[in-house]
Amino acid sequence: MNDIPPDSPPTPARRLPLLGDSLGAAAHAVAAVIAGKTPGAILAQTTARIRPAAFDLTFITLRDFGRGDFLLGRLLAKPLKDVEIRALLLVALARLERRTEDAHTIVDQAVKAAGAMVGGRFKGLVNAVLRNFLRQREALLAAADADDVAHWRHPAWWLQRLREAYPTRWEQIAHVGNTHPPMCLRINSRRAASADFSAELAAAGIVVRKLDELALLLEKPLPVERLPGFRAGKVSVQDWGAQRAAALLDVQDGQRVLDACAAPGGKTAHLLELADLDLTALELDATRARRITENLGRLGLVATVKIGDAGRPTNWWDGRLFDRILADVPCSASGVVRRHADIKWLRRPTDVAGFVRTQVAILDALWPLLALGGKMLYCTCSVFSEENGEQLRAFVARHVDARHLATDNANNEDELQLLPAATHDGFYYALLEKTL
Repeated sequence: MNDIPPDSPPTPARRLPLLGDSLGAAAHAVAAVIAGKTPGAILAQTTARIRPAAFDLTFITLRDFGRGDFLLGRLLAKPLKDVEIRALLLVALARLERRTEDAHTIVDQAVKAAGAMVGGRFKGLVNAVLRNFLRQREALLAAADADDVAHWRHPAWWLQRLREAYPTRWEQIAHVGNTHPPMCLRINSRRAASADFSAELAAAGIVVRKLDELALLLEKPLPVERLPGFRAGKVSVQDWGAQRAAALLDVQDGQRVLDACAAPGGKTAHLLELADLDLTALELDATRARRITENLGRLGLVATVKIGDAGRPTNWWDGRLFDRILADVPCSASGVVRRHADIKWLRRPTDVAGFVRTQVAILDALWPLLALGGKMLYCTCSVFSEENGEQLRAFVARHVDARHLATDNANNEDELQLLPAATHDGFYYALLEKTL
């Protein structure tokens, strides 16, 4: 799940016959999340003709899950044990709130979708619940807006962490987390000039906004197949916040570089586009490691891809020190929830502490691999302070040979916390230098 298809309906002639199928497919994916699984595998099995609509319905529903769950609690006399039907109702409610003008069709198609589930036993229930929602719509939505979880569409524990860390900005963070994610491009400077590629996009009728010399923000997300030169390696899809990593690491030709936890390879590729490096891309999962190789091949770049645990270097390290290390560590992913909406509902409060322990193990294992005067960039896609500033301050306290370097020279800041915004996701960066 990288970029989620835009919330735009197919042509009117095709939309209605496919809606019931799309509602059903999305319900299966949402049911997987209710059962504690990610929805990707279910969505990948949907047929090509309904997959974009199923993706769209799924992620709208998951962004709204706290709201839909609240509404169902008001509409049902007792909890619904059948997970698939519960998921179907959540999908239909999310659709109804946005498409009131299509209410008759949505209810009709949801009932038809219910007919294909568990022997059609719940068709009457689905019809009654959705029609009851329409009758009480105004009062129900007012009640939802008065409830924290339903209004902000985040778990209560998550909202509490945001309030504590960002007392004046937590509402904006929560709001952005419920929006459609931006789609940003990174021009491969080895294969395309910025002005030339921008002209190619304009000729193809693709509207973009220039964020910096190599980053372009699409006005509307679109399939990568429609991007001129994508297969030829002229461009990659990478969030603008993620693009900060390569520049901050300050790589130079000839350096030996490690990108730990590298899949799917976006930051690896960006580093290689900036300088001629002896780069090792490390990834624990073999399937994800293959994606690094595939992405580098498309871009015409070369790195040594290794499968291994960043926290256990003895299993993969050859003993030669690195000049630069990118430690893009596992984290809660709390800064990218609009892109992976299931995360909000699959994460538990105790998971953050588990990620913190993993981060400590990786940082302490990688630090001895860095040469004197070398730099390590610590990176997460989290907005939780335990994984970011608190983690780095604890690391520097443990390692007397570690010195914070400025990540924002203009403001002399030794760490950079990007909060989710219209142009980028949430990321944290801290640059360390080895001094002894």
